[in-house]
Order: sequence, then C-alpha cells, then structure tokens
Amino acid sequence: MTAKPSRLPQRRILLAEDDDSMRAFIERALVKAGYEVTSFANGRDAFERLQQEAFTLLLTDIVMPQMDGIELARRAADLDPDLKIMFITGFAAVTLNTSSKAVRDAQVLSKPFHLKDLVREIDRLLGASQ
Repeated sequence: MTAKPSRLPQRRILLAEDDDSMRAFIERALVKAGYEVTSFANGRDAFERLQQEAFTLLLTDIVMPQMDGIELARRAADLDPDLKIMFITGFAAVTLNTSSKAVRDAQVLSKPFHLKDLVREIDRLLGASQ
C-alpha cells in the first residue's frame, strides 16, 4: 500500500468556461497533456469547488453567467494567494487592464488559440511555480 503525497500535485487545473464545446475541447487537450482537470460551466460553481479543494491553476473565461471570470479570479486569489490564474477570452485583454478589480499577475490568452499554445503557456506558468 502506498501513501498519498501530502503536497498538492502541480498539475491540477480548475477550468471555468461557459461554452460547452470549448470547455470539452480544452479539457480533453489538457488531460491528454497530463493535467488533472475539473471543469464547470460558470464561475459560481467553480468557486464553490475552490472552497472545497486546492488547485494549482484557475483557467477561466471572462464572460460567463452567474459569476464572471474576473470576479471568480478575484475571489479565488483571496482564498488561495498561491493559485496561478489564466484568463481565456474572446474579448481584448484591455478588459482586464481597465478593470480595477483585475487580478494581479494573471495571464491572458486570447481566443481563438491553438491548443498547443494553451498547453505551452500552462506548462510555462506552472513550470515557473515549481
């Protein structure tokens, strides 16, 4: 019998994306790249899970129902200051720059993007935290 590691694995991602096909597409690509992914269709449900479990990275769309990605990221950062945050958005990154609620040190990847670019950016972001 092997003991479970007490440290959080560096490959746990919480994905919040309201577009069902985009969420499934991203989740499959990240799982294939070796990440453990838990996904939700809105920010509120994602935040509820964050209150129950620790994750390495929050990957979130900005425009979502019930709680937008900026609010989700702000609350998540308050809950876990070590959590890495990356926004995926079809809107210009200026949305983050003009918001006084924007999360410090968050990364932004604009849609459309290639999955290999997403995986590379996540690898880079999480590799820097190890």
